Amino acid sequence: MAHPPGRLSVADRVERLAARLLVRLPPRLQVRLSGEPPVVMDGQALDPHVQLVRALRRRRGRGGLCEPTPEKARAIFHRESVLFRGPVTPVGAVRDFDLPGPGGALRVRHYAPDAREPRPLTVYLHGGGYVIGDLETHDEACRILCRHAAVHLLSVDYRLAPEHPFPAALDDTLAALRWAQAHAAELGADPDRVAIGGDSAGGNLAAVAAQLTARDRPPFAQLLIYPPTDSETRRPSQAMFSDGFFLSQGDRDAFARHYLEGTGVTGHDPRVSPLLAPELSGLAPALVVTAGFDILRDEAEAYRDALEAAGTTARLTRLPAHGHGFLHMTGASPGARAAMVRVAEDWRALLEDIARG
Repeated sequence: MAHPPGRLSVADRVERLAARLLVRLPPRLQVRLSGEPPVVMDGQALDPHVQLVRALRRRRGRGGLCEPTPEKARAIFHRESVLFRGPVTPVGAVRDFDLPGPGGALRVRHYAPDAREPRPLTVYLHGGGYVIGDLETHDEACRILCRHAAVHLLSVDYRLAPEHPFPAALDDTLAALRWAQAHAAELGADPDRVAIGGDSAGGNLAAVAAQLTARDRPPFAQLLIYPPTDSETRRPSQAMFSDGFFLSQGDRDAFARHYLEGTGVTGHDPRVSPLLAPELSGLAPALVVTAGFDILRDEAEAYRDALEAAGTTARLTRLPAHGHGFLHMTGASPGARAAMVRVAEDWRALLEDIARG
């Protein structure tokens, strides 16, 4: 499913150069170029560069994240991710290979930290609404996590909807987790510290997998970066940030339609909305990460609160100056890169605290 980066066109190179020049401008000038006053909502101020990128996207008329078709949307998302990823964060080693999956060979990418002793392993599920995204679109985010959390990462190229609707992505997630738990030592990782994580739809898959394996062989911990956790309850962040903050309610509805249509499964199912699960105790310790300007903010934080209320260790990192998808902006925004590094550092702290007991 991964797409090769390919050569950048002259227009692509010009666009990338412009983005790198804009990021060096003073924050006050970035706000002025956005054509609107500083964006302050719900007591939060949007990062100036994120505000400028938001304005540029509106002027370019970027359509919905599933438009015009899932196949073309994947190509657009892939191109934008590769175009703006910036300098590559060095790690110890990177290797692609296949592992057995329920739908055939499952492509994965292993990132190894530069460490002598065995370190924890995180099975990572990329975001993209179960419809878009691949190993390349999340390469830099995985590198930052590997380097700054000092962990092994196994990024999973799971099957995408609508060609492979629910539960294909979840089945692939569970297969990858089980494989990692059985083969972590072969990767140079600590077999007793195999965690799971992901962003957006990938965070949802990680949360659901942690629930489904809780009574068998649970992951060591779970990293949930702005995960959708409840598609059935309207919360304030959905109304506040549904338009113009990188993920709209229309995008979410389209993703859900592609993921669930024809399956007979709805958003009331805990395998789609993990916050609706009847039992949240005894789950793996969690780090829940939210963005201030994100329609998913409130439900992700509600999930963290519900985990804590059920007696499950759950920490929250909110990044108030950013919107959904900030991990894709690390190459163009110093603020987004700093935010992603903080996520990695908080993840490392949780893993080390669990190990200390």
